[in-house]
Amino acid sequence: MSLFTGWRAALRIARRDAMRSKGRSALVVAMIAVPVLGVTALDVTYRSVTPTQAEELMADMGSADAVFSDQQLGPIEQMPDARRYDRVDENAPLDETGPPTDISTTFPKGSRAISIQSVPASVTTGYGVANTDIYEFRTSDELARGKIDLVRGDFPHGTGEMAATEPFLKSTGLHIGSVTTVRNSGKKYTITGVVEQPDTLTTKALYADPGAVIAPWQARSGHDKKVLPPNVGSKEWLVKGPEGVGITWPHIMAANKSGILVKSRQVVLDPPPDSEVPLTRKSPENYPESSDELSAPLLTVVAMTVLEIVLLAGPAFAVGARRSRRQLGLLGTCGGDRHHVRAVVLGGGLVLGGIGAAAGVVVGLAVTAVFRPVIEEWAGRRFVSLALNPTELLAIAAIGLVTGLLAAFAPAIVASRQSVLESLTGRRGIRRSSRVLPVLGACVLAIGCSVAVYGGTRGDSSLVAGGSVAAELGLLACIPVIVGFLGRLGRSLPLSPRLALRDAARNRGRTAPAVAAVMAAVAGSVAIATYMASSTAEHAFNYTPYLNEGTVVLSSASAESAARLPQARAAVEQNMAVTGGRADFRRVWAGSDCGLYSDGENSCGSLELIRPTGKAHSCPLTGKGAKALAARLTADEHKKLMHSPACLTELMSSGLFNTDVGSIVVADEAMLSTYVKLDDPAAAKALAAGTPVLLNEVFAKNGEVTIKAVHRYSKKDKQNWKLHPGKARTTTDRLKVYVAPAKYAATPGMNMILPQRTAERLGLHTEASGSVYAVAHAPTNAEGQRTDGAIQQAGGGLWVQSESGPGGDEDPMLLILTLFAGMVTLGAAAITTGLAKADAEADLNTLSAVGAPPSVRRKLSGFQCVVVALTGVVLGTLAGLVPAVALRMVDLREALETMRLEPTESAYTPIVLPWPTLALLVVGVPLLAGLLATALTRSRLALARRAG
Repeated sequence: MSLFTGWRAALRIARRDAMRSKGRSALVVAMIAVPVLGVTALDVTYRSVTPTQAEELMADMGSADAVFSDQQLGPIEQMPDARRYDRVDENAPLDETGPPTDISTTFPKGSRAISIQSVPASVTTGYGVANTDIYEFRTSDELARGKIDLVRGDFPHGTGEMAATEPFLKSTGLHIGSVTTVRNSGKKYTITGVVEQPDTLTTKALYADPGAVIAPWQARSGHDKKVLPPNVGSKEWLVKGPEGVGITWPHIMAANKSGILVKSRQVVLDPPPDSEVPLTRKSPENYPESSDELSAPLLTVVAMTVLEIVLLAGPAFAVGARRSRRQLGLLGTCGGDRHHVRAVVLGGGLVLGGIGAAAGVVVGLAVTAVFRPVIEEWAGRRFVSLALNPTELLAIAAIGLVTGLLAAFAPAIVASRQSVLESLTGRRGIRRSSRVLPVLGACVLAIGCSVAVYGGTRGDSSLVAGGSVAAELGLLACIPVIVGFLGRLGRSLPLSPRLALRDAARNRGRTAPAVAAVMAAVAGSVAIATYMASSTAEHAFNYTPYLNEGTVVLSSASAESAARLPQARAAVEQNMAVTGGRADFRRVWAGSDCGLYSDGENSCGSLELIRPTGKAHSCPLTGKGAKALAARLTADEHKKLMHSPACLTELMSSGLFNTDVGSIVVADEAMLSTYVKLDDPAAAKALAAGTPVLLNEVFAKNGEVTIKAVHRYSKKDKQNWKLHPGKARTTTDRLKVYVAPAKYAATPGMNMILPQRTAERLGLHTEASGSVYAVAHAPTNAEGQRTDGAIQQAGGGLWVQSESGPGGDEDPMLLILTLFAGMVTLGAAAITTGLAKADAEADLNTLSAVGAPPSVRRKLSGFQCVVVALTGVVLGTLAGLVPAVALRMVDLREALETMRLEPTESAYTPIVLPWPTLALLVVGVPLLAGLLATALTRSRLALARRAG
């Protein structure tokens, strides 16, 4: 019999066996299909989320051929992609007083164009008042398709209608048919439809036809001096070139002569040669070629995915081979040898692997299509279409097929070594566990961890991936010993869990592959979750807060608006979740107020908190020697320096409380408890006695601070000029202060609290400026808009600021990867549970035969699966931490390189365990497995044919 004929017979037997045992075959197919499904969905999602050049051009210019914009620089030269441009004559004077260029004169003859111009405005909402951007853009024009698309309703037409984005409507409580008023012009508009920018779904904006918003606003500001003119942005034009011609490179060069920058679709996609680009000849620029090397995270994910497919499919084929022992024994009685038995098992791997790979790809495409809206929301952009790369999809299916075949290889060898008698009688025999394998596994585990960590320190993605896979394989080899140890833990447990632990230890050949399957599925989820949690913690650490958490600040813009503080305070107290009293603060300055008299040189005073000289009072990460110091620092040492009081003055924001660079605020002891959160009676007593409270110790020397004030008065400040005529007077005062602990140096916007009577004694001027409130939570959109509406109704000129935190800055692909990894983990755990239960059916029948009640059968089955799942989850958690730690070490290396170039850049790269995810895996997966097994176990004994 030829080789081809023998394999054809093996495949036929494998196909018939798969059809005969449909339930078991479905589980095997599912074990292969689940990871293939995840990889397919991830591949299609990645390709769909990543915009092509043509899609980027569509987002920039819609269905037009080009975007024209006036750079107001005179004649320019540009690159074909419009990313770089320069003046033709850099020494030529700019005519800033002349009329603007009429861009329409630079369009090719026969062109059609529409304009885009934005203006920030204050509009009424369903709750109160909100600030937003309004675009004058004829969204109903066909040229806008792809840049702005209609979601529902109608496009605006005429001067009394607008369209809004979905995020704007959700945040303002408006809907189609609502009327909103642009407060600056007083004109009302009806919202007729919902539109979206396909490349930026989070945009909050309004859209109106050209001339509907800006012109009425300008007209009102022209005759009403209380209305500020609109701060319009530069105008752009979407241009459709002559039919069949478009916008060519000669058209662009002609427009450049008038100072117009042009981005043309056909020129970007098919650029001219460098010899025809003047800017390239003038200043050639060599761009580094993009590297095709896979990133460390991506390469690691790919390597672990392949291993996961093998580990998931291996137990499936092992169970299949054991369930087909009688058939394989009959094959031996008919003259078949070991080669034929291996061929049948491998044939099953080929048949079921092919079905599983194909099913995984198809279902993966379907899952991506179903979850497409969710993925688009996470990614913040619409897919033009699901990007299907046939080559990659075939490669994924081929990997699933080949790894499925490889996974059947070990069960094939084991099945071929069984004697015909053992196969026919169903006896498994007793085999001693290898003593060499666990030792070898421990060595491979240690070597794999070392290689992964070394690869992380060197930034080598291949070593990270290889070391992670090796560590997981080493842990896999240790599973039989770990399972054997579990049997000793059940001595003091009740009957069902004790039997489950002993059964797992006795049948290691059945338990170990199932544990390995769960371990493989969990390892990927743990690796991704740990990497995400660590990245989130890093982002939160690097975030510089604008305000102290749990507070809002009400500020006035001028003395006139400060008179309306009582009404504004009432608006805050009525509309926001205020939890306590308020702390009022005053603005302090010397000489004439620079906010009113800063129109000329030396026309106003200044107030400065002098920092003492010496190393203890200066930040070593700035100035001379900073780079040399940074080269010697570790990440932890740099972190301590970055958060030292001396360096915090470089990071923390100033001007929050309408202060100068010294961040001196005039307030009383209420500010300590409401904003600073300094609960020290000594500090409150000091303020009450007229002693300033210094929050940043770097300004103190021997318990004193130095305040330098320049009392310079402007002649326009007639009232004060009469009292203080002549030259400016400079005073330097040393004050005893209460120095707060070092941690309060991080208080945003405030270095020192100065009592009012002390400010008056120093000859300084103060005026009421605002209030601080402690709140239960950050204001919602509705609370903020209600408050703003009430303040505007009272006369305006005041605003409320709040701290929103670092916000969401997660990579959308990591979020999507987490989604698919979770799906694979739950699916694999459920399927592995089914396989383990099927393989233990004979033991359950034996239990019933000796008189055990049905409840014991169900409990034993449930606890058997809990043991498998819990052991797999714990080992999978350990295996998943290896690549996560290594990848964070890659990030640390990059952060240190950046820090040594820019010493004030953070190098903090934490490794944070995702405890909620780990708790969910440790509790949820075993509980799910146990409940499934308990529910699916039959209470009655299944009749079985007697062997022999």
